Amino acid sequence: MDNNRMQGKICMVTGANSGIGKETAIGLAKQGATVVMVCRDAAKGEAALKEIKERSGNSSIDLLLADLSSQQAIRNLVKDFKSKYSKFHVLINNAGLVLSKRTLSVDGIETQLAVNHLAPFLLTNLLLDVLKASAPARVVNTSSGIHKRATLDDLQSEKKYSAFSAYGKSKLALTLFTYELARRLKGSGVTVNAVHPGVVKTNLGRDMDWFSRGFTKIFFTSPVKGAATSIYVASSPEVEGITGKYFANKKETPSSKLSYDESAAKQIWDLSAKLTHLST
Repeated sequence: MDNNRMQGKICMVTGANSGIGKETAIGLAKQGATVVMVCRDAAKGEAALKEIKERSGNSSIDLLLADLSSQQAIRNLVKDFKSKYSKFHVLINNAGLVLSKRTLSVDGIETQLAVNHLAPFLLTNLLLDVLKASAPARVVNTSSGIHKRATLDDLQSEKKYSAFSAYGKSKLALTLFTYELARRLKGSGVTVNAVHPGVVKTNLGRDMDWFSRGFTKIFFTSPVKGAATSIYVASSPEVEGITGKYFANKKETPSSKLSYDESAAKQIWDLSAKLTHLST
């Protein structure tokens, strides 16, 4: 790996205080990038900030706080970022969660959809101006293979709630958004791709009892391996100019048939813009 490949690049990683996000931040920092961590909890964020600096040998690590379930918090995050940085090269929408019970965000939206899809949708759109001005730039959205089992019916799980059904719907929406944004940004110098990190041992399912037991230690891969594809798509010269793709194990791979439906993608875009009060 080229230790200076990302020198001078400004990268943002959401959910960077643990799991895949933290390992992604470390991987990019090792390549010389300035890494802006986005975390919800100040204490956990500060602890991860210290660890990332120590493990990467890079002191150019910043921490911004935001609860990504809140659209106002996302808007405040963008203001904070733009007040500190005039350039921006890589956005990694990594933060995500799985919840055992249906809850609503402060904006009245099913929480998994709010965090796993609408947060990346809103954050990315609000940062597009600086990404375009800094091109070539990249957006990497952390999807999941579970999107292949999902449909867009009952998107906010109002009729029936299942933790993994809701998770799958949110990741399908994110994948559709990835492809639609890639189409809209064609020729801009900003690429947009989705990644499947694998089934990784993280605190993603911290709300799920069985996640917190030994099951994860037996069957799940490590966050280091899970972060490998995100780091690859965010930094590798081999991916330069490639957009609107889905990657797993550092290779392009097909996503679900439904994820390529351009009509569905436009519907998701319009609904997302409505739910986030975004003019597009």
